[in-house]
Amino acid sequence: MRIVRFLDRNKSPEYGVLDEGTPGVVRVLLGDPFRGIKLGGGEAYQRMLAPLAPPLIYALGLNYRDHAGETGVALPDRPVVFLKAPTSVVGPGDAVLLPKAGPGEVDYEGELAVVIGKRGKNIPVDQALGHVFGYTCACDVTARDWQNRLQKKQWARGKSFDTFCPLGPWIVTADEIRDPGKLHLVTRLNGQVVQDAPTANLIFSVPEIIADLSRSLTLLPGTVILTGTPAGVGFTRQPPLFLKAGDRVEVEISSIGTLANHVELE
Repeated sequence: MRIVRFLDRNKSPEYGVLDEGTPGVVRVLLGDPFRGIKLGGGEAYQRMLAPLAPPLIYALGLNYRDHAGETGVALPDRPVVFLKAPTSVVGPGDAVLLPKAGPGEVDYEGELAVVIGKRGKNIPVDQALGHVFGYTCACDVTARDWQNRLQKKQWARGKSFDTFCPLGPWIVTADEIRDPGKLHLVTRLNGQVVQDAPTANLIFSVPEIIADLSRSLTLLPGTVILTGTPAGVGFTRQPPLFLKAGDRVEVEISSIGTLANHVELE
């Protein structure tokens, strides 16, 4: 099932289920999808939004061996977790804005995003996937100057500027993806492949991430977890490949779909 969030005829945000047989139409969801899927009638949508408005966004750094290698950092012995601001979320087709605060070193990071559906704390690894609502594509956009120099390697600000967390185009529910370790991620910049990796290459698997993150910490329904990015990011290239106005970034994950965003100056 593909869960979307859209603007209805009154320009109010609603959740729905994509009606693949009727383009431009969704089945409206009655109530909060994290409390159970209840289908209403069909409705034409005005605009697709990010598939949810998460209360919190957790993200992992250095969770692909090849990415850790290209940055010259030793493999972590436990998940490296940071926060992104919920205000950084945008949806499919929205612009990623190069911030006035520093537009020169903005990078792409294609990632698999996990959406938590069931509240949990101190979750065992073998029960972790039972807390997953579904999966979507993400781009962990990062201002490398703010990440590495201006904030003295405190990552949150350089990863939290407005528009720095595109999500979408929808959430594929967990019943359709039994093993998130058997997916494949490709990131394209202006049609050229810049990242290409199976999620089997994650250092810490999705169940391990959820179990670790929930230690003494409550995960709420709707929480998004970005699971890390593979090799191929812009700042490790020679010369560096940073985003510029007019670029188009696509993150495609097998069994989910493609998230596409264009780049503009703020």
